[in-house]
Amino acid sequence: MGALSQFFSHLYTITLIFFTLLILEIVILVRSIAGLNPNSSKRVITTTQYLKLIEQKNPTTYYTQKLRRVRPEATECSVCLSEFEEGDKIRELKCKHTFHQDCLDRWLQQYWATCPLCRTKVLSDDVVASYHRLRNQVQYDGSDEELIFLLSSLQGTSLHRFF
Repeated sequence: MGALSQFFSHLYTITLIFFTLLILEIVILVRSIAGLNPNSSKRVITTTQYLKLIEQKNPTTYYTQKLRRVRPEATECSVCLSEFEEGDKIRELKCKHTFHQDCLDRWLQQYWATCPLCRTKVLSDDVVASYHRLRNQVQYDGSDEELIFLLSSLQGTSLHRFF
């Protein structure tokens, strides 16, 4: 009788794991479909799309001595505080502030897309919100260890003996 009870206990746990996985997959599917719907007000954009929009609005150029003569105030990046060198990739915003491309792109990805100096908007609020919506989504990345930890916390028992 004890063996039969243990069998049903294991069967219950495995069934619980199966349905939890099924629910996780359905949630991920629904979230991905909702995120890719262009008519949705909750649209998301990827990092690549976000960086392309930044590049379209503020194209990358290369720092040259000619630029130094024309704009002597644009000699250093205000994000990393280092001087521009010949051939550095730079990005000048509409507000006329100039930065290293990589420094500015990192800034714009981490914060709300504004100039680090004067806070002039670089991209519209809806584009920035769509990008941050994607970054804030929590998704299961396929890691077995994370799934076992998640299921252990849901079940309240140690499930490592089943795997």
